[in-house]
Amino acid sequence: MLDWKISDGLTPYEFAVDAMENRVADIIAGNAPEQVWLVEHPPLYTAGTSADIADLVDPDRFPVYKSQRGGQYTYHGPGQRVAYAMLDLNKRGKDVRKLVWNLEEWVIQTLAEFNVVGERRDGRVGVWVVRHDKPLTALGTPPEDKIAAIGVRLRRWVSFHGISINVEPDLTHYNGIVPCGIAEHGVTSLVDLGRPVTMDDLDVALKSTFTRIFKQL
Repeated sequence: MLDWKISDGLTPYEFAVDAMENRVADIIAGNAPEQVWLVEHPPLYTAGTSADIADLVDPDRFPVYKSQRGGQYTYHGPGQRVAYAMLDLNKRGKDVRKLVWNLEEWVIQTLAEFNVVGERRDGRVGVWVVRHDKPLTALGTPPEDKIAAIGVRLRRWVSFHGISINVEPDLTHYNGIVPCGIAEHGVTSLVDLGRPVTMDDLDVALKSTFTRIFKQL
């Protein structure tokens, strides 16, 4: 059994973290089922456990929150769908790499619903798209932009945090950080790629593709 929850409006980050903490504790105690929670946040930056302060280019632009998730700095804001995945790996297999691969695959298959090819890259966390519509780089290759971020944490083999996919955020808001510590690549969104996708469209796709990748308990 899995609880699927969608919150309207903008969810404060601190509220979301507290709610996840409480849900994870309940899952561990056997008092609540797994949950996927879809939210949007007001503009903010989060610093993962590997964040380098040098990558916080404009610390006064938006609130900055320390996060327990893995990874470096990332941005959350309106027009970006955040999916918090609170899954019990005690029942799904205690394999962190498989969890991350499945989360990436969830994003990739969701993007495919809108004819966007998302790809993994060795050494670069997240999901990337090749920009054949942009000028070639100095190396003679098409540039690549990040469209989705992934960061997770486990407590007693229950996951929390999760993924974020850019639908139509203000991409200039990324200028205040070096996203995930990677300066040589850009950031994009579904609308930036010419896909007029709404948040509701994405939510339908996320729910459909989730069931293909994560077995039902």
